[in-house]
Amino acid sequence: MCSFITFNPPPPDGFVTVGEVNGEMISGRQDDPNMNKYTQSLNYPQVTIAKEMLKPTVCRNSAKSAFLEHTETLWKRVVHAWHEDGLSGVLEELARGKSEASPLVAKMACGLLASVRWASSLHGSLFPHLALSSEDMTAKFSTTLDWYNSSIRAFAWHPHTTKFAIALRDDSVKVYTMNVEIVPVLKHKLQKGVADLAWQPLSASVLAVACHSCVLIWHVDPTSLSTRLSTNSVQVLSQPGHVPVTSLAWCPSGQVLISASAADTAMMVWDVAMESCIPLRRVGGGGVSLLKWSPEGSKLFAATPSAVFRVWESQTWSCEKWAKLSGRCQAACWSPDGTTLLFATAEEPIVYSLRFSQTTGVSGDVIDGSRVAINTIDLSEVMLDGNPDKIRVGGLVQSMAWNHTGERLAVQFKSTGSCELVAVFRTKVQPVLEIMPCGFVRGEAGDYVHIINFQPKFNKGALLTVVWSSGRVSFVPFHFLPSISVAKKYMPQNLLDGNRERMLFTDLQYAKPESP
Repeated sequence: MCSFITFNPPPPDGFVTVGEVNGEMISGRQDDPNMNKYTQSLNYPQVTIAKEMLKPTVCRNSAKSAFLEHTETLWKRVVHAWHEDGLSGVLEELARGKSEASPLVAKMACGLLASVRWASSLHGSLFPHLALSSEDMTAKFSTTLDWYNSSIRAFAWHPHTTKFAIALRDDSVKVYTMNVEIVPVLKHKLQKGVADLAWQPLSASVLAVACHSCVLIWHVDPTSLSTRLSTNSVQVLSQPGHVPVTSLAWCPSGQVLISASAADTAMMVWDVAMESCIPLRRVGGGGVSLLKWSPEGSKLFAATPSAVFRVWESQTWSCEKWAKLSGRCQAACWSPDGTTLLFATAEEPIVYSLRFSQTTGVSGDVIDGSRVAINTIDLSEVMLDGNPDKIRVGGLVQSMAWNHTGERLAVQFKSTGSCELVAVFRTKVQPVLEIMPCGFVRGEAGDYVHIINFQPKFNKGALLTVVWSSGRVSFVPFHFLPSISVAKKYMPQNLLDGNRERMLFTDLQYAKPESP
């Protein structure tokens, strides 16, 4: 098991990591002009979002008390309550509208509301997160450190082009493209509490935005000269009770979008073109907090707010469940071939691994994951010799990212003593998982890591994107020759094709999608 004991110490305060060259991590003083030579070939947009420029928005529920009583009719308020809060919202409106509704309807609403609240309190005792407000729930389950106060709350690379989107603290979304000065700004009245962003694969323009009450699908025309998109460029996908939306995942083919809410046990499988969905539900867990689709498209990882997560296969939508974890799953990532899942819980400084069979041909409906997770990386806090003082590294995990070749793994920390560092490991997936030290990434003095992400396509190795607490976005290149390129150049094709793992089969739990 890999640990920090074998790592070289991170750069001291005042030094900035600029990348990896010839197998060594390069860092220097942040005011040293010679450091630019390592990143001058990266002609990426320079992004810095000052927190003082942004004011957080509030959701409609938080703002209601600031206004006088509205004059809408009871039934119009009931319709609005159904779309925003589901059954409990409808019952509350009917119970409050005694003067407008018949006495029998109001009395029945009061009785049903009492029953619903009793059931909710019982459910809340099992799942305490359900008592949180929408903003607190989003902040708790976001992979962004300090989501509520962060200038940039979400980040997403386009899967095919050098383009990325960022969600800001004021709930606007900006889209940056390499060598393009125009920066489209996406705003909508329903775009509140943005928790996640996801570009549609095999599409140049479709961006999904996870909001408090819905999922917005923006169509960002890459040839447009406009910086402010109209509401004609957006679709609204909503489902009663499916709030707040905390995670999104497109299948690699781009045909299906799945949304999840930490307060809803059902994942919504969206047909975006038809604006319709089918819920996939499993009892237990209290909701779905995190989604990760495997790169080859055969499996979907779904974490819950409790010590349970599931892996679904995407043909018949059967699933396997892993329970009895030390805590809820905080972070997870897939290897490029979908055979290895790395995950970490919110309670242990350990990264675990699960192995899955490679699904090929007609056997794509088999999950076949190992039943026992293996301790793979020990992230316990240690003191490393620095210059001149010792430096504390390690702790609980906030998020993880694995590059598209499966050769660099980045780990972001939640612990206060290490949240200014990103730990990077060298990895190899086949024939067995190997993890070795690479080094640490440090930003400018006083900066803490808020988001990490690898660019999906980077032909010179791996490019790590780091969003810092100052609102600055940095790009850290790891220059190496991917092993697949070496193998294709020097190994005979019959050896490359012959190294296949034998498929195994296990008992599966089958879940039939429910009607909306």
